[in-house]
Amino acid sequence: MSCFALFEPADIQVGVMAMNEFECVVPILSVKNFALSMDYYVSKLGFTKKWDWGTPPSFGSVARGKVEIFLSEGGQGQAGVWMSIFTEDVDALHVEYKKSGAIIRQPPTNMPWGVREMNVQDPDGHRLRMGSHSTGPVDEAGWKRFGEIQQFGE
Repeated sequence: MSCFALFEPADIQVGVMAMNEFECVVPILSVKNFALSMDYYVSKLGFTKKWDWGTPPSFGSVARGKVEIFLSEGGQGQAGVWMSIFTEDVDALHVEYKKSGAIIRQPPTNMPWGVREMNVQDPDGHRLRMGSHSTGPVDEAGWKRFGEIQQFGE
């Protein structure tokens, strides 16, 4: 379901102070070349273009499953954002991304926190930590490599 779906009105309780709950988050990624980034997310990462804005477009949205990302050229943020995206089978996603030519910084690796993760990069240096349930013991060499990627931005 998109973050912008219509919501049912909340039950109102007289005399009870309620806090607004958050519904979702949509990251806004700063990109150098909107057309190039839109193409990368669609053709390499398997997202669908939802919409774009401007002539020529400089802001838009891509989505895949329940995940939506805004792309913004010429404003809003800086390169190098990291985000975690969870999927059912990161190994199948790895095969898909190898075929599409996505920039894979680290193949699926069993991490100490019980997630099997792969690290993917977009043309602007944003990192997507794609993960699913761990499939076995911690991969110590992969865990060390992950630390190097975090520390040195490799």
